[in-house]
Amino acid sequence: MRDTSDVANMRDAVILAAMDLAAEHPEVVFLESDLAGCSNSTMFQKQYPDRFFNCGIAEANMVGVAAGLSSMGFVPFAHSFGCFATRRAYDQLFLSVGYAKQRVILIGTDAGVTAQLNGGTHMPFEDVGLTRLIPDLIVLDPSDTQSCYELVRQAYESGHSVYIRLRRKGSTHRYALGTKIELGKGIVLNEGKDLSIVATDEAMVNEAVKAVEALKEKGISAGLVDMHTIKPLDTELLEKLSQQTGRILVCENARYAGGIGEAIAAHLAKTCPAKMDFVCVGEEFGEVGKQDYLMKRFNLTCADIVAKAEALAKR
Repeated sequence: MRDTSDVANMRDAVILAAMDLAAEHPEVVFLESDLAGCSNSTMFQKQYPDRFFNCGIAEANMVGVAAGLSSMGFVPFAHSFGCFATRRAYDQLFLSVGYAKQRVILIGTDAGVTAQLNGGTHMPFEDVGLTRLIPDLIVLDPSDTQSCYELVRQAYESGHSVYIRLRRKGSTHRYALGTKIELGKGIVLNEGKDLSIVATDEAMVNEAVKAVEALKEKGISAGLVDMHTIKPLDTELLEKLSQQTGRILVCENARYAGGIGEAIAAHLAKTCPAKMDFVCVGEEFGEVGKQDYLMKRFNLTCADIVAKAEALAKR
């Protein structure tokens, strides 16, 4: 297992996981959509030049090639920006990978507002909803480099196809090597008695951590869970949170429609209902801007979490 405390970017954590798996498994290959410089998959290319394939700016074809390689016994990693990995290649991901029961680990970078200056055309708010609809596909949204690295390895070992969404540049170092990180199991970062905050994505977990402290100063005890696995959901933990506090605030860097908040609400509605609210993107497209501006523009900040948590605690 690798210590990622010195990894400078989230993109490097997933590439290092792929490289370490390739060292152990000769069937691992990497496909790129002419974005090797953006994803830093050049590291993989230099180490394994005969196992790296640049498919060009043809994302749907790339996923089809990945499915074909899987049918021949390879385990392909494939990368593009999240908008192209899901929206543009969706039919291939659904049919050639999912329906045909092939195995592909798809990496979608620049998730949600982290697309920043690439703007609305490159800003995937709906990738969570699209990938959740594919049967047996694991969907990951890690909050730091160590969880990213370890979850990719665990997803590989699961034998399932995977979609992992993350930002490319910059990193958070939340978990030390040796922290218990388990695919499909949320990580409790704080216990609370008034409400439970469930957050996914690096940006939203970071904002939620600040919100818990701000709420504490207001006399509100808020629990916090890093729900790094969107699918399969940690339903056992969610039901426990509902029983403990009866109030759950879900925070995600994605659309409510099809997102993890909708998935949690649907599950709890039939098992253990709670009073709920959501910090997420509504019926909107993305736009151009730096991340700080976009977090405010789409109401994803610590202040937004605090305001909704206060209102929820009073309900």
